[in-house]
Amino acid sequence: MKNAISYPVTDVGLPCQCFEVSAPAWEFSWHHHAEFELTFIEQGRGKRLVGDSQEPFVEGDLVLLGPGLPHTWVSDRRAGGDCRAQVLQFSGSVVEPLLHLPAFEGIGKLLRGARLGLYFPDAPAESTRLFFQRLRESEGVTFYTRLLLLLDALSKAQMAPLAAAHLKPLPGVDLEQRLWTVLQYVQEGFAGDLELAEAARRAQLSESAFCRFFKRATEKTFSDYVNDARIAHACALLLETDLPIGQIAAECGFDNMAYFNRVFLKKKGMQPGKWRRLE
Repeated sequence: MKNAISYPVTDVGLPCQCFEVSAPAWEFSWHHHAEFELTFIEQGRGKRLVGDSQEPFVEGDLVLLGPGLPHTWVSDRRAGGDCRAQVLQFSGSVVEPLLHLPAFEGIGKLLRGARLGLYFPDAPAESTRLFFQRLRESEGVTFYTRLLLLLDALSKAQMAPLAAAHLKPLPGVDLEQRLWTVLQYVQEGFAGDLELAEAARRAQLSESAFCRFFKRATEKTFSDYVNDARIAHACALLLETDLPIGQIAAECGFDNMAYFNRVFLKKKGMQPGKWRRLE
């Protein structure tokens, strides 16, 4: 969501802020920060990347991310229309002094779970939007009281973890930029041929050095990460369109249907046709 706000890749040290982000589209902008972040999508759709998780998002999407967890939202330009999100960022220092109290045990568990990112599938869109609006209009004690009430409500809601692994931010802006360049290459080109040699060239590394660098940064091989990106897009097309599965496979960069089915089964635990029916 870099279009409306500039996110650094290191600590920003802000205790708490609530704001709206809007833009014609959200570009790929892999970043992380020292604060917890709660993001509610009011308008827009596309792909949400959190750590090693790549999933489609639509209006009403609500996620809580822990400090240092890399993430980005990327718009689906075919959907058209502007994109708008409500964002709450807060430092752990705001609530940590209270977490030893029994009444705050649920909030403590919630914040520990946010280390891998948490998705709230049943968040009521209208009441969530109104809660963010009240937060933006609040200050002082009222703001922090409403923040605690929101976290308490989330701790009791249905939630699902997003990332399988907490990807640690890389030391140094240069390494962050190399990774950002490669991940952007994948997200923009997954429908076509993605070459390891080209990824290594963009990272300004030899192929062997790049493979070590990428595995250290993502805990995945380059080919596995590419498959994650392709399957995430396939899931979005299965959910949002009536396209034949063979056409979806081709549009996601799979030129072999049998291989697409194998990869989909490995990533999602079922065949694409069954996944479409369940969704």
